[in-house]
Amino acid sequence: MSELIKNFKNLSTKETVALNDEQKAVQAQWEELLKTNTVTGKLPELNLALRDNVYLVPNTTELSLLDVEIAEAVLPIVKSLLTSTKDLTQIISDNRHTIRFIRFILLKLNLEDDIISGLNLNIALPKEVIEKKKKVVAAVEENKEAKKEVKKEVKEDTKPKGKPDEETLKKLREEAKAKKAAKKEQKAKEQPQEQAAAKTNVSAIDFRVGFIEKCVPHENADSLYVSTINCGDEEGPRTVCSGLRKHFELESMQKRYVVTVCNLKPVNMRGVKSTAMVLCANNADDGKIEFVNPPAGSQPGDKVFFEGYGAEEPLAVLNPKKKIWETFQPNFSSNENKEIIFKDEDGAKKLVNKKGEVFSVESLVNAAVR
Repeated sequence: MSELIKNFKNLSTKETVALNDEQKAVQAQWEELLKTNTVTGKLPELNLALRDNVYLVPNTTELSLLDVEIAEAVLPIVKSLLTSTKDLTQIISDNRHTIRFIRFILLKLNLEDDIISGLNLNIALPKEVIEKKKKVVAAVEENKEAKKEVKKEVKEDTKPKGKPDEETLKKLREEAKAKKAAKKEQKAKEQPQEQAAAKTNVSAIDFRVGFIEKCVPHENADSLYVSTINCGDEEGPRTVCSGLRKHFELESMQKRYVVTVCNLKPVNMRGVKSTAMVLCANNADDGKIEFVNPPAGSQPGDKVFFEGYGAEEPLAVLNPKKKIWETFQPNFSSNENKEIIFKDEDGAKKLVNKKGEVFSVESLVNAAVR
């Protein structure tokens, strides 16, 4: 047991305060980085997370074991950066909040470090730039004023100064004709693009294998679970809300592989931001729901697609206005063999991975999939 952990366990701390769902999700993400030994590669993200918070989990007031473990993990890296460069000012500037965090924890645990504790933080650091968005009201007013000025200038420039002569009239007619022709040409160019957009196919949807690391009931919704799901993203697991609480026991939602839809627009569900969706089959007759099961040996982040649609990359985010998901989802179902299929104009296409392995449900046949 390290000295930091030992001193933390010897502290007489208050009773642990219950965390809300959003705090639990943040905690789970940092715990996953610790477990996979990848936290040291996330120093910029760590520094940003600590910019507005004393502890890693936002709005908490007590030192936690997670804080101590994260500090212990990054301490050697920060010390190495501080001792391996002459540009000390830049290193401190880039990691100012992380260094403050480590020093605070050392002080809290009555410990010292030969480099961190004695570091001079009174040196002049570059000002931290935090961009603020322009207020909407101010931007709108500014835009209105700009339009007024333009209208005023146009009005003054085009104000009639007597009856134009025949030559001027001819010139004006030619200009109007040229503008009309240019507009027609531009419309002709845009038409193929509009047709291409209309031909968006099912490959636009980002299906992936996901692994539920942890699932808890939503505090503000009786029908929702809040899951921490590893979908293979570099930035870590996603927080996903799903309306499965009335269909699955909490135990069956833990440590299991699922299929996720990862490029729907994130939505706020009773105070928790959900960034993906779990794919399930639903029997209309009795309301029974089953997970779409990945093949054995699947890994988080594995690409999933319907046969014949695997060559194209999915869109980063599905535009809700184009209703891409709503267009294709009614054609997703399970077949007589409990395999997941998509029916297009050429017939039924199975949901597969790069190895050609098929995704299926446990028992539901001819059931809607969404």
